Amino acid sequence: MARIAVIGAGTGAMAAAARLAVAGNKVTVYERSASYGGSLGRHEHEGFVFDTGPGLLHLPAVQRDLFVKTGKEPLEQCVTLTQVDPASRHLFADGTTVSLPNASRAGVASALDEALGSGAGERWSGFLERARDAWDRSRRPLLEEPLRADHQVLGRDPYPAVKQRRLLRTRQAATVAEIGAWELADARLAALLDGYALSYGLDPRTAPASAALLPYMEQTFGSWYVVGGMRELARAVYERCLARRVEFVFGAEVIRVVEKDGRAAGVELAGGEVAEADRVVLGARPHADLVPGQQVWGADDVRVRSGAAVPGRFVVLLSLRGGREADAVHRTVVHSADAAAEQEAVFGGRVAEHPTVTVLRPDDPATRPDEAHEAVTLTAVVAPRGRVEWTDPAVRQRFADALVDRAAAAVPGLRERILHMEVRTPAETEAQTGAEGGAVPPPALAGAHGTYLHPGNLTRLPGLYLAGGWSHPGGGLAHAGMSGTLVAGLVVEGDGFRGSR
Repeated sequence: MARIAVIGAGTGAMAAAARLAVAGNKVTVYERSASYGGSLGRHEHEGFVFDTGPGLLHLPAVQRDLFVKTGKEPLEQCVTLTQVDPASRHLFADGTTVSLPNASRAGVASALDEALGSGAGERWSGFLERARDAWDRSRRPLLEEPLRADHQVLGRDPYPAVKQRRLLRTRQAATVAEIGAWELADARLAALLDGYALSYGLDPRTAPASAALLPYMEQTFGSWYVVGGMRELARAVYERCLARRVEFVFGAEVIRVVEKDGRAAGVELAGGEVAEADRVVLGARPHADLVPGQQVWGADDVRVRSGAAVPGRFVVLLSLRGGREADAVHRTVVHSADAAAEQEAVFGGRVAEHPTVTVLRPDDPATRPDEAHEAVTLTAVVAPRGRVEWTDPAVRQRFADALVDRAAAAVPGLRERILHMEVRTPAETEAQTGAEGGAVPPPALAGAHGTYLHPGNLTRLPGLYLAGGWSHPGGGLAHAGMSGTLVAGLVVEGDGFRGSR
């Protein structure tokens, strides 16, 4: 029985902990905050309940596999999953509205034709076919295997872009923005695609064409909501860990990974206590201070693209008087009236004047005191703390007001219905999760010469592993869960583990 110390209680780290405990190891999780869940936070106010992190689940097979592999009770016996239909409604700058059905390619094409005009559905379907090719080409090395030593092979973009005749020469789309302009050939379809990239904190102007995997995954595997809020998923994973006798120590900030005889040998806590371990799993963003004097993740390691700071999220939690109307949609995306200016602001370290706003209105009695009230969450991708001073009350209030004004297009009489408003910025995210600037890690992408990959799950220090959104294969609930699977496989089966088949 090996002693394993896990740093952080995010869902990716807990997934690794549960799997390692099932394999017969003694696992202890050290979490700097007072609770588990990482980004899957919850806020409650006078009978209203809100998720403060991700509001929907995509690719639930990752969580289902975790529960199958770690106990008798399947995921659906621990939480209630419901498919969100329509998956999303989109309000474009020209006033056009379209609702996209859940996990129905044909339905999406039909809806786009009806809303945007004949041919729109065919162009989007053709794009998704190419996205499927990219998925088939990259799924295993990008998502289901530890990062290979020759990770440069993932530097080639798997998206089979259509050849375009441009300026007397043949070109192919290399970025999300170029796919929108050259292949989709409709400003609204381009905004739809840009919105998927932006929601993951990716700049459509520079994100590789392989980001096509993101809308493909959502429209193929569906959008799911956990009844009671997404925090319920974190609770279920935490309880699965407890059932497998994983020990949790909360309020325990790890300041250093202890190294002995050239390998990880435990963790040192802020109070000076040292907890010995045979292996250490880091479920937080790696930084040099954790392993003094060791080049664990050096200059030749892959990492999140460094051209700009990783964005965070600005969240407005609204307690509303008045019930949810019968035809309300769970998720509405109000697209920016000036997408170019928004992207320039978010990735240039400024406050956007016309942000894209995602409006979540779950039809869930657990989120409201009664049927005469409603809990609504507004989210926008923003520059991280440090680039913008999100602790400034005036800055916070102005941007919150801007989100409310834009969200009014999706929620009738919104401003007049507000009973209480709670604002959470990257500053609160940083305080809660410890992520520098309140940044939210994007998923890993192939292409762009590997600059959108994340550090591998194996490090240069034997016995130290990386799990969670800041490691391979990147951020998002599904990707973080995959990282936990990969770390458990590497620990149990050795460094030669190549993923489950």
